[in-house]
Amino acid sequence: MARFSPIIEATLKKDRAVVVAGIIGVAVLAWAYMLYLAWDMSSAMGTMDMRSAVSPEMVAAQTRSWGAVDFSLTFVMWAVMMVAMMVPTAAPMILVFATVNRRRREQQKPFVHTSVFLAGYVVIWSAFAVGAAMAQWGLHAGSLLSPMMVSTTPFLGGGLLIAAGVFQWSKLKYVCLTQCRTPLGFIMAEWRDGTGGALTMGLRHGVYCLGCCWVLMALLFVLGVMNLLWIAALSAFVLVEKVAPAGHWVSKATGVLLVAWGFWMVVGALV
Repeated sequence: MARFSPIIEATLKKDRAVVVAGIIGVAVLAWAYMLYLAWDMSSAMGTMDMRSAVSPEMVAAQTRSWGAVDFSLTFVMWAVMMVAMMVPTAAPMILVFATVNRRRREQQKPFVHTSVFLAGYVVIWSAFAVGAAMAQWGLHAGSLLSPMMVSTTPFLGGGLLIAAGVFQWSKLKYVCLTQCRTPLGFIMAEWRDGTGGALTMGLRHGVYCLGCCWVLMALLFVLGVMNLLWIAALSAFVLVEKVAPAGHWVSKATGVLLVAWGFWMVVGALV
């Protein structure tokens, strides 16, 4: 059996390379779409600014009611954004799933494509995208978002920052974060055979990831829903939380900073 181990290890490395390439491919496509949306929005806003400081088109865009097409496009935007941000942060878990799955196949146990696990993960964040689109719809109706999809009131922005900071210290945050930080432990505890089992595992991991990060994603209404710099920064921060040795302490320190930032924003508006 020992003389076959190099072949098995070579196969595992090949599978790992395929999985990594797949993750990168999905992320690149999502980011390419995000770049296109950001460029298209900037071009549209630039055209409006050239017409007048406050053009009739801008006023109409801010006050008109949404239709089904508006909601659908907003949902797609959020869904693609979540894929671009969150799939790379799930790479450690996806790679562990692929490795364990391949070893099970070598033992002639049921084998499932890693894409099934990833699909379950994406479904959860797509569900979050529905909620985010509904929230944006409500904020738009209340004229609480600018044309660039940034909060127009410091009280909303400050409140979201404070809520996110407090959440960084909550028990729910660390229950979910612990599951995200221990990929092998999650796989061993949650393993289910078959395609349905892999999908369920992806869904469960997505729920833990959502429970860990959903408030942070709401900060995009403060920082700018289409601000690519902040989107990339949030994605990088979530990855640090998941993989850095001191990830828990990074979360707590960030919570303090977010609360301070939120109070500064609110107090600044009152002064």
